[in-house]
Amino acid sequence: MSGHSKWATTHRAKSAVDSKRGAVFTKLTRAISSAARSGGGNPESNFKLRLAMDQARAANMPKDNIERAIAKATGQGGDVQLEAVTYEGFGPHGVAVIVECLTDNRNRTSHEIRHLFEGRGGHIGTPGSVGWQFERTGIVTTATVSPDDELALIDLGASDIRRDDREVTVLCPPAQLEAVRKFFNSRGVAAEAKLGLLPKETKPLASEKEVADLQTLLDQLDDHPDVQECHHNAESP
Repeated sequence: MSGHSKWATTHRAKSAVDSKRGAVFTKLTRAISSAARSGGGNPESNFKLRLAMDQARAANMPKDNIERAIAKATGQGGDVQLEAVTYEGFGPHGVAVIVECLTDNRNRTSHEIRHLFEGRGGHIGTPGSVGWQFERTGIVTTATVSPDDELALIDLGASDIRRDDREVTVLCPPAQLEAVRKFFNSRGVAAEAKLGLLPKETKPLASEKEVADLQTLLDQLDDHPDVQECHHNAESP
């Protein structure tokens, strides 16, 4: 019985991991398809597609999956109709939240995202209701940056370099993101580049309970297949 129980537990854990991995691949496939559809299937001339492909590779997405997503989006393997939709609103405890989605059914996605916000005591606002609190920024994360490279990154236009115990984050204007990404590639340094939204000012949360309330909403949004990115202005106590 113990052997069977251990196998069953392992099987359930593997199923959960596989399910999570599949959800991540679905989101990445949509991002690749959307980028290829709007800017063409050549990553050398389509920076947005190149970023999406880099994120897919970082998640160990198979090469065939990436190529198939591009082919479908550019009319070589079936038509893909995806629409980019952004929702702005307030989560628990007045935290500003922006949710970026790719969907084939705007009405369904709108209803489901609204339901998630309201289920956690928040609400969806009108376009622009919280967007003014954020700034579009290039974000590059890597394991480490030497003092010499830090100076070179500043010369390339990096606006801030932040360190924690896990990684280094380089912030830059969106127009400089490609130059910063190429800087790391030229040195053979693994780095993940993306465009994100950073809050101009943060909203402090008063307790661990408030943090948990917000995290529940963020986890639910992240689990939604149409959600690509979530941004918020909360600061943990």
